[in-house]
Amino acid sequence: MSAAYILGDQSEMFGAVRAVGFGDDSFRVEEIHRDQANAIIKRNHYSRKIVSSSTVHLGVFIGGELLGVLQFGVAMNPASGGSIVTGTGIDEYLELNRMWLDDFAPHCSESRAISYAVKFIRRAYPKVRWIQSFADERCGLNGKVYQAANFRFYGEHTSIFWEIDGEFFHNSIPTNSARFGTPGHQRFVAGQDRAVKHELRQFRYLFFMAPRFARKCRLERKPFPAVGPEDAPETIGCEGGATPPDRSNLPAKPVQEALDL
Repeated sequence: MSAAYILGDQSEMFGAVRAVGFGDDSFRVEEIHRDQANAIIKRNHYSRKIVSSSTVHLGVFIGGELLGVLQFGVAMNPASGGSIVTGTGIDEYLELNRMWLDDFAPHCSESRAISYAVKFIRRAYPKVRWIQSFADERCGLNGKVYQAANFRFYGEHTSIFWEIDGEFFHNSIPTNSARFGTPGHQRFVAGQDRAVKHELRQFRYLFFMAPRFARKCRLERKPFPAVGPEDAPETIGCEGGATPPDRSNLPAKPVQEALDL
């Protein structure tokens, strides 16, 4: 049986039946309830955090068993789409906010799940012009699953993260006043005397739904970065969402002075 769109029971406007997933009985992505997706991410994803603005919640079903989750939504700055692709509205792009697959998932399941998710989004969310995701150096990988899923590479940047007792906080938590008073900010303040600073690279990947959207990209396309040894464990790293064996095993910079909060 070849992969195909999975159709729901309810019709959309004008009588069209809405797609709820893509795949087949052996491997598929399909919409699941937000609460179920959030619970799985909190329990299994290396960050132990959800992105509250995620709007698309897909379960990864392998052999009929739920073995993964992908969540899509807007970027940290929702209105930033136009700075990446000219003319992009806030509802015309998505970012892969979270992805986790169980270690029991077969080899290359991450790339396959992303590819199926893109096919689903193309039909279920026809306004979406492009999808963005970042590979995160804190887990030692730089995007091979996106390369395999036909994403394009658009460079890297360095971000500051603070680690407290194994939990990572983006630098916006202690520096952006809009975050003050949030649960994350409160946890940071409570443990800032133990905070360890990390300056980590993040690798930007984009997938365009049509070539005409790629032509409007304001960023320069780059050659893919090296993916490291071919025998690197597929189940380790942020792309797979697995919890690293030791989240503290990073080149660290101890805090030299208290942050002015």
